[in-house]
Amino acid sequence: MSEVAEGFVRVGSVEDAKAESPTVVTIDGRAIGLFHHEDAFYATDLRCPHMGFPLTDGTVEDGILTCPWHHARFELSCGDTLDPFADDVPTYPVEVRNGSVYVSPEPVQTHDDETHWRERLEHGLREDISLIIAKSVIGLDDAAVEATVPLEIGVRFGTMYREAGWGSGLTTLGVMANLLEHLRPDDRRRALFVGLSEVADDSAGQAPFFSQESLSNTDVSSDRLKRWFRRSIDVRDDDGGERIIRAAIRAGLDEDTITGILVAAGTDHLYLDAGHRIDFINKALEMLDHIGWDHAEQVLPSLVPGLAGADRAEERSAWRQPIDLASMCFDAAEQLDSLVEAGEGRQWTEPDGFYDVILGDDPGAIIDALTDAIADGATASQLAGILTDAGAQRVAQFGTANEFNDWNTVHHTYTYLNAVDSLTQRTSAVEAYRGLFDGAMAIYLDRFLNTPPQRLPEPEGDRHPDDILEELLETFEVESDEEVNRSGRLVAEYLAADGSVAALMNELGTVLLREDVGFHTRQNLEAAFTQYLRTTPDERADIHLIATTRYLAAHTPTRRSGEQTFTIAERLSRGERIHET
Repeated sequence: MSEVAEGFVRVGSVEDAKAESPTVVTIDGRAIGLFHHEDAFYATDLRCPHMGFPLTDGTVEDGILTCPWHHARFELSCGDTLDPFADDVPTYPVEVRNGSVYVSPEPVQTHDDETHWRERLEHGLREDISLIIAKSVIGLDDAAVEATVPLEIGVRFGTMYREAGWGSGLTTLGVMANLLEHLRPDDRRRALFVGLSEVADDSAGQAPFFSQESLSNTDVSSDRLKRWFRRSIDVRDDDGGERIIRAAIRAGLDEDTITGILVAAGTDHLYLDAGHRIDFINKALEMLDHIGWDHAEQVLPSLVPGLAGADRAEERSAWRQPIDLASMCFDAAEQLDSLVEAGEGRQWTEPDGFYDVILGDDPGAIIDALTDAIADGATASQLAGILTDAGAQRVAQFGTANEFNDWNTVHHTYTYLNAVDSLTQRTSAVEAYRGLFDGAMAIYLDRFLNTPPQRLPEPEGDRHPDDILEELLETFEVESDEEVNRSGRLVAEYLAADGSVAALMNELGTVLLREDVGFHTRQNLEAAFTQYLRTTPDERADIHLIATTRYLAAHTPTRRSGEQTFTIAERLSRGERIHET
C-alpha cells in the first residue's frame, strides 16, 4: 500500500527513482510518468496528449520531453507543448521528503476547461487537424457546454476564413445542427465533429473573407434595398451586394423581409449551381435559428459571393433544348403578381391527379398545373410540399442501372425543393413561388432516371419491427445494387409494421456519422428527416425515408477514417491506454 502524507503519495526512494528514471507509477488507478532530470523530479501524465503513446518511452534533453512516436515536445516542468497539434500534458506536483519521492494525485490545474477547449477548437479549425477538433468537441461536451458554443465557433471561423463565402463546409455544419435532436446522445458529439471538420477542410488554403462595410445610409426602404441587391447579384457584383445586405440587416429589417431579399435574388436566375445556392441560403438561416439572429451580419454576407458567381441553369442546353424550359419558368414568373392576386381569399385543396401531372412528361402541363393552383389560392408552402414529395419519389425510384453519379442529379432536385419548402415558411415574398417552377422543371428533367422506375414497395407489415431494423442495418455493410433496393423495401416494411420512427432515425444517423460519406449524403438524410416530420403521415411521407435509405445504402460502406479519428479521441478522453496490447 502506498504511503499517503498531506495529499501526496510516496512512490519510492530517491535512489530507486533516480536509477529507474523514467518510470511509471500508478496512483489511484492513474498512470503517471516519473522523470529525474537535472537533479530534480518531474511527473506528467503517462500518455502523450496527442495519441496516447507512453511518454516514458521518450527522451528528455535540456528540459524538453519528446514523445518517440510523433515527436511532440513538452516543457517538462509545466507540461506546455512546443507543438500545438499535441496539446499540453498534465503535470503533477512532486516533493522529496526524507529520502523519498512523493507525488500528488491531483494534476496542476492550469486552465478552465471550457476556455481551454474553445481555444483548442479554434486552433484545430485553423490548422485543419481533425483529431484536435474531435478532442475539443468531446472536451466541451464533458464540460457540459451547450452545442451552440461549438456551432458559433465554427460559423465564425467558416465565415471569416473562406474567401468564396458560405460553402459545403458550413452547410454540413448546419445539417449536423439540424440532426442533433434526432440522434443518440453519443452521436451528437460525432455530428458536431463531422460538421466542424468539414468547415475546417472547406476553409483550408483559402484566403480570408475580407468584408465590405455596410452602406452608411440605413434609412432606405426595403423595396429599394431589394431592387439594389437583386441588380448587384444579376451583374455579379458581390462587393455591392454585400454592402446592401449589411445595410438591410443594420436597418433592422425583419427575418421575413431579409429572407425575401435573398430569395428574390436567388430565383432571378434558374436553379443556381444545381440548386445549391438556394439550399445554402436556407441552411444559413437555419443556422441563425440555432445560434441567434444577432449573428446575421456575420453569416448572411457570406452568401453573396456564391450568389453572384453561381452557374445559371438558363445558360445550360438541357434547360433550352429540345424544349425551352427556361422560358417557361420565366414566363410563369412574370404572371405571379396577378396569379397570387387572383388566389387571395381562396382555399386550395390538392385535386385528384395533380401529383401525377407533376411527375409526368409534359412540362407545359406541369407549369399550367402550378399556375392554375396559385390562381386557385394554393400557397407557396402547399405546392412546395407536394413538389418535395415528388422529388423524393425520384430518389426512391432511381434505377440502379443508371450511372452512379446520377444519384447526385436526383439528389440535387430533392434538396433544392426541401430548401424551397423551408424558405416558403419563412417569407411571404411572392418571389418564393419562383423556386417552385425551377424545382418542377428539375423533376421533369430527372424523369429518365426513373426509366424504368424502381417499384415502390407495398409491404404487409406483418413482421416485428426490431427484426426488420436489424436486417436493414446489414444492407449498409455491403456495396451492391441489390442491397440498395433491399434497404428501401425493408424501410417500407418497418414503417408498415408501426416501427418507431425515432428509433429508425437514430440508427440511420449512426450509420451516416460512422461513414466517410460525402456532403450530398449528409444533406439527403437531413432533408428526408425534415420532410417526413413535416408531411402528414401517409404513403407520401414514407417516400422520404425510403428514398434517403436507398441513397445512404448506395454510398456505404466506406473506409470510416473519420470514425477512427473520433474513436481515438474518445478513448483518450476516457484515459485508455490505446497502444497497449
